[in-house]
Amino acid sequence: MVDHGVALPYYRLHVVQAVVALASPVRQRDVWLDLDRFECLDYTVHVLFDDFCDADDPLPWLGQCLRTEEEVELMARLGAAYGAVQDVVGADAPDEEYLAAPGWSTVVAAAARLAQVLVSNDHTASSKPHDAGFPRALSTDSTAPGLGESR
Repeated sequence: MVDHGVALPYYRLHVVQAVVALASPVRQRDVWLDLDRFECLDYTVHVLFDDFCDADDPLPWLGQCLRTEEEVELMARLGAAYGAVQDVVGADAPDEEYLAAPGWSTVVAAAARLAQVLVSNDHTASSKPHDAGFPRALSTDSTAPGLGESR
């Protein structure tokens, strides 16, 4: 996978999906509260705080899975909003308690803003090769048409 702007594009895929999940109360109720589904709040939190980023300290992830300083700032806000809810309900509380917590709407709003910026930045990054005159995404395969040999 070629990605212009982040060193760990596969990490970014996980981060974007987790942020979008936090931005969607309908998805949270439909997916996280369904015991037959793998995805839950705990999984989403591990993606953002442990496995693919650190929402408590996102600056080191700039250039890794976060593209811009704005993304870093918004990830930190999301981390702080989530931490405030966790402080109230407790780390071991079930998903239902998190979703019902008074501060949960702040988490959803922070995630929604971050999701908007992440997706917009991904769109901008994916359009750069086209804007530079390349008819399709750049490839690392030197045998691909248009790279290496001239026709």
